[in-house]
Amino acid sequence: MAIKRNKRFNAEIATSSLSDIMFFLLLFFIIISTLANPNVIKMTLPKAESNEKTNKQLITLSVTEDKQFYIDKELTPFESLETNLLSKLDPAKEQTVVVRIPYNLQVQDLVDVLQIGVKHNLKFVIATSAQ
Repeated sequence: MAIKRNKRFNAEIATSSLSDIMFFLLLFFIIISTLANPNVIKMTLPKAESNEKTNKQLITLSVTEDKQFYIDKELTPFESLETNLLSKLDPAKEQTVVVRIPYNLQVQDLVDVLQIGVKHNLKFVIATSAQ
């Protein structure tokens, strides 16, 4: 009995080192992308060791979605907001004004309120909600 040999040539690709090459390429691009990002600002963020409550008198300035202004739950028109706010403040004490403004109002509405604090050197804090 004559045995015939299969003389067909099968092309093969050696893929044993392909995973190593892909790993090194991935590592290379990750390192280069972190070094070449010009929009990153490195800064050290503050950390609090303990939370402290103060006994300062807070004045609340609330703005509703339809742009009505309230100083300590008292409706105040924007034209007289500055005078009413200054009348509530005690010049002998360091007081803080807490501004509560909805997230969907324009930035200009917040700036209009904060300009009063800048003009009279008041301390304003913007209240946010934890989510």
